[in-house]
Amino acid sequence: MKQLLFFLYILLAHHFALQAKSHEIKLEGTYQGENIYVQNPFAETGVGFCVYEVLVNNKISTDEINSSAFEIDLTVYQFKLGEAVLIIIKHKEGCFPKILNPEVLSPKSTFKITKINIDRNGILQWTSSGETGKLAYTVEQYRWKKWQTIGNVMGTGKAGENNYSFNVQIHTGMNQFRVKQVDFSNKPRLSPEVTFRNLAAPVTFQPGDGNKASTNITFSEKTMYEIYDYYGKPVLKGNGIKIDILKLKAGNYFLNFDNQTATFIKK
Repeated sequence: MKQLLFFLYILLAHHFALQAKSHEIKLEGTYQGENIYVQNPFAETGVGFCVYEVLVNNKISTDEINSSAFEIDLTVYQFKLGEAVLIIIKHKEGCFPKILNPEVLSPKSTFKITKINIDRNGILQWTSSGETGKLAYTVEQYRWKKWQTIGNVMGTGKAGENNYSFNVQIHTGMNQFRVKQVDFSNKPRLSPEVTFRNLAAPVTFQPGDGNKASTNITFSEKTMYEIYDYYGKPVLKGNGIKIDILKLKAGNYFLNFDNQTATFIKK
């Protein structure tokens, strides 16, 4: 009999352990100096509140959770800015607590550029400090009267100095580059712009009279290019020395290449 009772006890304990595990809210991110607030409804039975345990990086929180709303105080853990945080909120079945400010664990763009330069080989280098979370740097080049995204480099998220580099394609004339990050606020944080003047001869294309194009457009040097139709819709984009335009419909087109803008007619 005792063995049967012990067996039943083990089964029930296992059942409730699985049940508790299946009713969890997990919140992962990086510490940004702010606490978490939770809306805590009553349990479905009407007795007690929904949340019964909170873990912060596998440590049981000592915060008072027996109320309709409570705060998870992260300052007591002495996290460093940018340090990884995992919060597990365990709750009863049939009720659903709500995290009111989950965005405070999202990485913020806090970088400061201490150095940025570009060399004649097309290597853009920058040094940052003050990062508090892993966010991608977007590399942009000013070309054809607009900032173009040309690549991404993942940030380390470390608060000390971080060094990055990215190979870019330099066009003739004045080149401008910058990097940026966009965090959960959707507001871009921009680096200073860096410039480089390329004294090479401008790229040309054939046929270059602007009135008629054959089945191909050929450039004097390899270049990035974009073709837009008369209504401004992009139809071709690439990087090369020749463009096959055989399949384009007859009409007027705009051609962006090198650092120039031209027009041509496909007949």
